[in-house]
Amino acid sequence: MMHTITAVIIAKDEEEMIGGCLSSLKFCDEILLIDGRSTDKTREIAHSHGAKIIQYPSGDFSKSRNQALLHATGDWLLYVDADERVTKELVVSIKSKLSLPHPHKAYRIKRKNFYFKKYEWPAIERLERLFQRESIKEWYGELHETAVIEGDVGDADGFLLHFSHRDLSSMLDKTLLWSTVEAKNRFSAHHPQMTWWRFPRVMLTAFFRSFIGERGWQVGTAGLIESIYQSYSAFVTYAKLWEMQHELKTQNAKLKVTRN
Repeated sequence: MMHTITAVIIAKDEEEMIGGCLSSLKFCDEILLIDGRSTDKTREIAHSHGAKIIQYPSGDFSKSRNQALLHATGDWLLYVDADERVTKELVVSIKSKLSLPHPHKAYRIKRKNFYFKKYEWPAIERLERLFQRESIKEWYGELHETAVIEGDVGDADGFLLHFSHRDLSSMLDKTLLWSTVEAKNRFSAHHPQMTWWRFPRVMLTAFFRSFIGERGWQVGTAGLIESIYQSYSAFVTYAKLWEMQHELKTQNAKLKVTRN
Protein backbone atom coordinates (compact mmCIF):
# COMPACT_ATOMS: atom_id res chain seq x y z
CA MET A 1 0.00 0.00 0.00
CA MET A 2 1.35 3.42 -0.96
CA HIS A 3 1.13 6.03 1.77
CA THR A 4 1.11 9.77 1.11
CA ILE A 5 3.19 12.14 3.21
CA THR A 6 2.51 15.75 4.12
CA ALA A 7 5.52 17.73 5.30
CA VAL A 8 4.62 20.47 7.78
CA ILE A 9 6.80 23.55 8.34
CA ILE A 10 6.05 26.34 10.83
CA ALA A 11 7.90 29.50 9.92
CA LYS A 12 8.03 33.26 10.15
CA ASP A 13 10.61 35.39 8.35
CA GLU A 14 12.81 32.43 7.42
CA GLU A 15 13.86 33.44 3.90
CA GLU A 16 17.48 32.56 4.65
CA MET A 17 16.73 28.95 5.62
CA ILE A 18 13.39 27.92 4.10
CA GLY A 19 14.71 27.13 0.62
CA GLY A 20 17.14 24.47 1.79
CA CYS A 21 14.49 22.92 3.98
CA LEU A 22 11.98 22.71 1.14
CA SER A 23 14.55 21.22 -1.22
CA SER A 24 15.10 18.36 1.21
CA LEU A 25 11.34 17.62 1.24
CA LYS A 26 10.85 16.94 -2.45
CA PHE A 27 10.02 13.30 -1.69
CA CYS A 28 6.83 14.34 0.12
CA ASP A 29 3.45 14.39 -1.63
CA GLU A 30 2.40 17.67 -0.04
CA ILE A 31 4.22 20.50 1.70
CA LEU A 32 2.23 22.63 4.11
CA LEU A 33 3.69 25.91 5.40
CA ILE A 34 2.06 27.35 8.51
CA ASP A 35 3.23 30.94 8.13
CA GLY A 36 3.19 33.44 10.99
CA ARG A 37 2.63 36.36 8.58
CA SER A 38 6.19 36.69 7.37
CA THR A 39 7.30 40.12 6.19
CA ASP A 40 10.23 38.82 4.12
CA LYS A 41 10.26 36.44 1.12
CA THR A 42 9.41 33.28 3.07
CA ARG A 43 6.01 32.79 1.42
CA GLU A 44 7.31 33.57 -2.07
CA ILE A 45 10.08 30.99 -1.72
CA ALA A 46 7.65 28.41 -0.33
CA HIS A 47 5.22 29.06 -3.17
CA SER A 48 8.00 28.53 -5.73
CA HIS A 49 8.56 25.06 -4.22
CA GLY A 50 4.88 24.20 -4.56
CA ALA A 51 4.01 24.52 -0.89
CA LYS A 52 0.47 25.08 0.31
CA ILE A 53 0.51 28.16 2.55
CA ILE A 54 -1.71 28.69 5.59
CA GLN A 55 -1.33 32.04 7.35
CA TYR A 56 -1.69 31.61 11.08
CA PRO A 57 -0.09 34.36 13.22
CA SER A 58 0.34 32.70 16.59
CA GLY A 59 3.22 32.69 19.03
CA ASP A 60 2.04 29.33 20.34
CA PHE A 61 3.90 26.56 18.50
CA SER A 62 1.40 23.88 19.49
CA LYS A 63 -1.53 25.83 18.07
CA SER A 64 0.42 26.33 14.86
CA ARG A 65 1.25 22.63 14.64
CA ASN A 66 -2.40 21.76 15.29
CA GLN A 67 -3.34 23.82 12.24
CA ALA A 68 -1.69 21.14 10.14
CA LEU A 69 -4.17 18.60 11.47
CA LEU A 70 -6.95 20.69 9.92
CA HIS A 71 -5.39 21.20 6.49
CA ALA A 72 -3.04 18.30 5.72
CA THR A 73 -4.27 15.64 3.29
CA GLY A 74 -1.48 13.05 3.65
CA ASP A 75 -1.77 9.70 5.40
CA TRP A 76 1.38 10.62 7.33
CA LEU A 77 2.60 13.94 8.72
CA LEU A 78 6.29 14.84 8.88
CA TYR A 79 7.02 17.93 11.01
CA VAL A 80 10.20 19.79 10.04
CA ASP A 81 11.47 23.22 11.10
CA ALA A 82 12.72 25.78 8.59
CA ASP A 83 16.29 25.45 9.89
CA GLU A 84 16.29 21.67 9.52
CA ARG A 85 17.26 19.45 6.58
CA VAL A 86 16.14 15.88 5.86
CA THR A 87 19.09 13.68 4.88
CA LYS A 88 18.96 11.14 2.04
CA GLU A 89 19.41 8.35 4.59
CA LEU A 90 16.35 9.54 6.47
CA VAL A 91 14.30 9.68 3.27
CA VAL A 92 15.21 6.05 2.52
CA SER A 93 14.34 5.03 6.08
CA ILE A 94 10.96 6.80 6.03
CA LYS A 95 9.98 5.15 2.75
CA SER A 96 11.11 1.78 4.09
CA LYS A 97 9.21 2.13 7.36
CA LEU A 98 5.99 3.20 5.67
CA SER A 99 6.15 0.29 3.22
CA LEU A 100 5.92 -2.23 6.06
CA PRO A 101 2.62 -4.16 6.36
CA HIS A 102 2.14 -2.86 9.90
CA PRO A 103 4.24 0.25 10.56
CA HIS A 104 4.36 1.92 13.94
CA LYS A 105 1.89 4.75 14.53
CA ALA A 106 4.70 7.28 14.90
CA TYR A 107 8.48 7.46 14.57
CA ARG A 108 11.26 9.15 16.45
CA ILE A 109 13.90 10.81 14.30
CA LYS A 110 17.50 11.46 15.29
CA ARG A 111 18.62 15.08 15.02
CA LYS A 112 22.14 16.46 14.74
CA ASN A 113 22.55 20.06 15.85
CA PHE A 114 25.00 22.44 14.21
CA TYR A 115 25.91 25.71 15.90
CA PHE A 116 27.42 28.78 14.23
CA LYS A 117 26.55 27.14 10.87
CA LYS A 118 29.22 24.43 10.94
CA TYR A 119 30.07 23.09 14.42
CA GLU A 120 28.44 19.71 14.99
CA TRP A 121 27.20 19.13 18.55
CA PRO A 122 28.16 15.70 19.97
CA ALA A 123 24.82 14.98 21.65
CA ILE A 124 22.12 13.50 19.40
CA GLU A 125 18.45 14.26 20.03
CA ARG A 126 15.57 11.88 19.33
CA LEU A 127 12.31 13.61 18.49
CA GLU A 128 8.84 12.34 17.57
CA ARG A 129 8.28 13.99 14.19
CA LEU A 130 6.63 11.44 11.86
CA PHE A 131 3.02 10.47 12.60
CA GLN A 132 0.25 8.47 11.04
CA ARG A 133 -2.47 11.06 10.49
CA GLU A 134 -5.08 9.19 12.55
CA SER A 135 -2.72 8.50 15.45
CA ILE A 136 -1.84 12.08 16.37
CA LYS A 137 -4.59 13.80 18.33
CA GLU A 138 -3.09 17.17 19.18
CA TRP A 139 -0.02 19.14 20.20
CA TYR A 140 0.22 20.92 23.54
CA GLY A 141 2.75 23.26 25.15
CA GLU A 142 3.25 26.85 24.02
CA LEU A 143 7.03 26.60 23.51
CA HIS A 144 8.31 23.05 24.08
CA GLU A 145 5.47 21.38 22.24
CA THR A 146 4.58 17.70 22.70
CA ALA A 147 2.38 15.46 20.57
CA VAL A 148 -0.46 13.34 21.96
CA ILE A 149 -0.23 10.01 20.16
CA GLU A 150 -2.40 6.88 20.20
CA GLY A 151 -0.31 3.84 19.38
CA ASP A 152 3.28 2.62 19.46
CA VAL A 153 6.34 4.65 18.51
CA GLY A 154 9.29 3.31 16.53
CA ASP A 155 12.67 4.70 15.49
CA ALA A 156 13.75 5.81 12.02
CA ASP A 157 17.29 5.69 10.67
CA GLY A 158 19.14 8.65 9.21
CA PHE A 159 19.15 12.18 10.58
CA LEU A 160 17.57 15.59 10.59
CA LEU A 161 20.27 18.24 10.38
CA HIS A 162 19.45 21.25 12.56
CA PHE A 163 21.27 24.54 11.92
CA SER A 164 20.39 26.40 15.09
CA HIS A 165 22.08 29.36 16.79
CA ARG A 166 23.71 30.52 13.57
CA ASP A 167 25.05 33.78 15.03
CA LEU A 168 25.13 35.60 18.36
CA SER A 169 22.68 38.32 17.37
CA SER A 170 19.88 35.89 16.49
CA MET A 171 20.66 33.83 19.60
CA LEU A 172 20.24 36.86 21.86
CA ASP A 173 17.07 37.95 20.06
CA LYS A 174 15.60 34.48 20.53
CA THR A 175 16.41 34.49 24.24
CA LEU A 176 14.82 37.88 24.82
CA LEU A 177 11.69 36.70 23.00
CA TRP A 178 11.14 33.20 24.37
CA SER A 179 12.48 33.74 27.88
CA THR A 180 9.31 35.70 28.58
CA VAL A 181 7.19 32.70 27.62
CA GLU A 182 9.36 30.41 29.76
CA ALA A 183 9.13 32.79 32.71
CA LYS A 184 5.35 33.10 32.42
CA ASN A 185 5.01 29.30 32.38
CA ARG A 186 7.04 29.01 35.58
CA PHE A 187 5.16 31.91 37.16
CA SER A 188 1.81 30.30 36.33
CA ALA A 189 3.05 27.02 37.81
CA HIS A 190 3.81 28.86 41.09
CA HIS A 191 7.56 28.38 40.94
CA PRO A 192 9.26 28.90 44.33
CA GLN A 193 10.27 32.46 45.04
CA MET A 194 13.51 33.37 43.28
CA THR A 195 16.26 34.29 45.71
CA TRP A 196 19.92 35.13 45.07
CA TRP A 197 21.23 31.57 45.50
CA ARG A 198 18.86 30.13 42.90
CA PHE A 199 20.50 32.13 40.11
CA PRO A 200 23.98 30.58 40.28
CA ARG A 201 22.36 27.17 40.68
CA VAL A 202 20.26 27.36 37.51
CA MET A 203 23.08 29.03 35.56
CA LEU A 204 25.69 26.46 36.56
CA THR A 205 23.23 23.62 35.90
CA ALA A 206 22.60 24.91 32.37
CA PHE A 207 26.32 25.37 31.70
CA PHE A 208 27.43 21.95 32.92
CA ARG A 209 24.51 20.19 31.21
CA SER A 210 25.64 21.71 27.91
CA PHE A 211 29.43 21.64 28.34
CA ILE A 212 29.80 18.33 30.20
CA GLY A 213 26.54 16.38 29.86
CA GLU A 214 26.16 17.08 26.14
CA ARG A 215 29.95 17.06 25.61
CA GLY A 216 30.12 20.61 24.35
CA TRP A 217 33.78 20.63 25.42
CA GLN A 218 34.53 18.46 22.39
CA VAL A 219 33.55 21.34 20.07
CA GLY A 220 36.25 23.65 21.44
CA THR A 221 35.69 27.41 21.62
CA ALA A 222 32.29 27.21 19.89
CA GLY A 223 31.21 24.64 22.49
CA LEU A 224 32.28 26.90 25.32
CA ILE A 225 30.41 29.86 23.81
CA GLU A 226 27.25 27.78 23.34
CA SER A 227 27.42 26.50 26.92
CA ILE A 228 27.92 29.99 28.34
CA TYR A 229 24.99 31.13 26.21
CA GLN A 230 22.82 28.40 27.75
CA SER A 231 23.79 29.70 31.19
CA TYR A 232 22.96 33.27 30.12
CA SER A 233 19.62 32.14 28.69
CA ALA A 234 18.74 30.50 32.01
CA PHE A 235 19.69 33.70 33.84
CA VAL A 236 17.42 35.87 31.65
CA THR A 237 14.49 33.48 32.07
CA TYR A 238 14.76 33.35 35.84
CA ALA A 239 15.47 37.07 36.13
CA LYS A 240 12.17 37.71 34.33
CA LEU A 241 10.49 35.24 36.68
CA TRP A 242 11.95 37.13 39.66
CA GLU A 243 10.61 40.36 38.17
CA MET A 244 7.10 38.90 37.83
CA GLN A 245 7.19 37.54 41.39
CA HIS A 246 8.50 40.87 42.71
CA GLU A 247 5.72 42.80 40.96
CA LEU A 248 3.09 40.46 42.39
CA LYS A 249 4.57 40.82 45.87
CA THR A 250 4.53 44.60 45.54
CA GLN A 251 0.92 44.60 44.34
CA ASN A 252 -0.15 42.36 47.22
CA ALA A 253 1.61 44.64 49.70
CA LYS A 254 -0.14 47.71 48.30
CA LEU A 255 -3.47 45.91 48.39
CA LYS A 256 -2.90 44.97 52.02
CA VAL A 257 -2.14 48.57 52.96
CA THR A 258 -5.26 49.75 51.12
CA ARG A 259 -7.47 47.27 52.95
CA ASN A 260 -6.04 48.29 56.33
